[in-house]
Amino acid sequence: MNYSSSRRLTLGDANNALIKLVAANLIVFITLSLCKAYFFFFYQDRAVLEATFRTTILPWFLLPASPTDVLTHWWTVFTFPFANLGIWMVIGNMLWLWAFGFIFQDLSGNRKIIPLYLYGAWAGGLAYVVASLFFPTAANTGGYMGSTAAVMAIAVATTLLTPQYRIMPDLLGGFPLWVLSSLYILITLATRPLDQPLSYLPLLAGGLTGFIFMRLIGRGIDTSAWMSNLFDWAGQLFNPNRPKKIKLPLKEQLFYKATRRPFKRTPHLTQDRIDAILDKINAKGMSSLSTEEREILNRASSH
Repeated sequence: MNYSSSRRLTLGDANNALIKLVAANLIVFITLSLCKAYFFFFYQDRAVLEATFRTTILPWFLLPASPTDVLTHWWTVFTFPFANLGIWMVIGNMLWLWAFGFIFQDLSGNRKIIPLYLYGAWAGGLAYVVASLFFPTAANTGGYMGSTAAVMAIAVATTLLTPQYRIMPDLLGGFPLWVLSSLYILITLATRPLDQPLSYLPLLAGGLTGFIFMRLIGRGIDTSAWMSNLFDWAGQLFNPNRPKKIKLPLKEQLFYKATRRPFKRTPHLTQDRIDAILDKINAKGMSSLSTEEREILNRASSH
């Protein structure tokens, strides 16, 4: 019996972190588009409209090139990773995010993709700000925005996680993931504007972030854990149905804190127990399973 296929994250799953990332990008894009549409009622000249939009609205979303301005506009650290300006920019980034993010989330669980996305975006923003200090004349855009560096981090991390993953295996055996990753990197670099040399550095920083993230995972260091725990705490902060902590009597505390197991029991095999383990795999990946949980899955797969 195949249990894994019946418990995968679906499009409407509340725990689908990839859907949350796509939704956040689309919400910010629609907000910017509505703001620009609003100016059409007051400015007939397109050049004046663009200039007004870029001086009044975009500064609330753009990461400034100056470190001093970053400190005074601190909220842009959280807005610029989701601000895509232009319909083709947002469509392209969301398609690539879905292509790599779906595979990454399916194999590693839903608790790592949002931290990795933010790490990649922040690394790209940091690279832009630092480079602007050494090449101030090249920073002619006034700031940095977009999810491209974040998507690059996810693409590199996914490729390192499973380079031989076969895409469309039913079509002549498919092709490995690294082919798609190489195509994505070439297209992304080739479409960068030549008059904005600083636009290449955030992409390199995002890719390096994905590489470092997976290398640390391979060494047992999960840099996404603290952020996932913070999100869990914030999500439960205003939840009236959150479970309350119950302080056990001292005798029971000493029993549960004992290092020696009083007996060895055989795990009871039930469908509810299997579903709970599969949910845990979806959330945290296979590496989070205990010895007992792995034994249950092995017994379930043999039935």
